[in-house]
Amino acid sequence: MSRILVVDDQKDVRAMISMVLRVNQFEVVEAGTATAGLQLFRDQAFDAVIVDIYLDDSNGLDLVSGMRALVPDVPVVAVSGMSAFDGAAMSEELTRVVYLQKPFRPNELMRAVETARKAVRDRPAATLAACAG
Repeated sequence: MSRILVVDDQKDVRAMISMVLRVNQFEVVEAGTATAGLQLFRDQAFDAVIVDIYLDDSNGLDLVSGMRALVPDVPVVAVSGMSAFDGAAMSEELTRVVYLQKPFRPNELMRAVETARKAVRDRPAATLAACAG
């Protein structure tokens, strides 16, 4: 069973995302802060992460960069209630991130997760090796 880390400071949003993922046969671990999310990511293995861009304690894109510094090919879905993602993919760590605007439907969430996983699977091996080094 694939494991997904969900980092969102809104408990109801985390619960909704987690419920959708569990119904679709994913194991889910939740974090309410960037600090807790990064610690979980360091301590455990995840097949993908879903991160809110605007967290109370941090910028979610900084969290994604930190996670990608540890595991360059982790699939990422970044969610936000704001509509602008301008300039979000400026650094290597933020490429291949799938952006999803709140509110979203369960099928949109699952499509975003699959797109993020596919983006990593389809990435050339030489590029993955270059990021890991």
